[in-house]
Amino acid sequence: MPNIGNPVFIDFTSGKYDHRRKFGGGKGQPLAKAVGMKQGHIPSIIDATAGFARDAFVLASLGSTVTMLEQSQVISLLIEDALQQQEMDPEVKVITQRMTIHYANAIDFLSSVQEQPDVIYMDPMYPSRDKSALVKKEMQALHQLIGPDTHSAELLTVARHVALRRVVVKRPKGAEFVGNQKPSASIQSKNTRYDLYVNS
Repeated sequence: MPNIGNPVFIDFTSGKYDHRRKFGGGKGQPLAKAVGMKQGHIPSIIDATAGFARDAFVLASLGSTVTMLEQSQVISLLIEDALQQQEMDPEVKVITQRMTIHYANAIDFLSSVQEQPDVIYMDPMYPSRDKSALVKKEMQALHQLIGPDTHSAELLTVARHVALRRVVVKRPKGAEFVGNQKPSASIQSKNTRYDLYVNS
């Protein structure tokens, strides 16, 4: 078992989860635009790299059903535990009911998925340059539990065959394209870029 220092846990009712739900910018925020949310269309989403489920929670808070895939059993259990909290704020409970977690290899899962989603979302592991102690602690935990990213290019290729509408890949601003696959378009935020691979 890796040493990840202080306890790492997930609580959808507090901290960054609560802040992004209340002040993230709704359907006008870059993440929502990237997955194609608009009046009259709320996409179904597979989050192929769930991590701590922050983006999945935001997408579910905006109305999407989100199927999360996580290759770390420890992190998938943390998410499952957070989803099952009984004393949860009723408003948050409505959101988490739209979220499901699978402990799975994303490539294997997508290769045999029965119901194709509108959107597949990917946030591949990338070395953190953020100096925040909290982010560093969480990123260290992810790095130690998941290990280095070695298959994002293959995952993107599979995802592009499965998604009905588009694949969205979250990258740090200035990072190379995953697998040198040029996107159809990109949406920029302050420190982040969302690469869109749109299926016609």
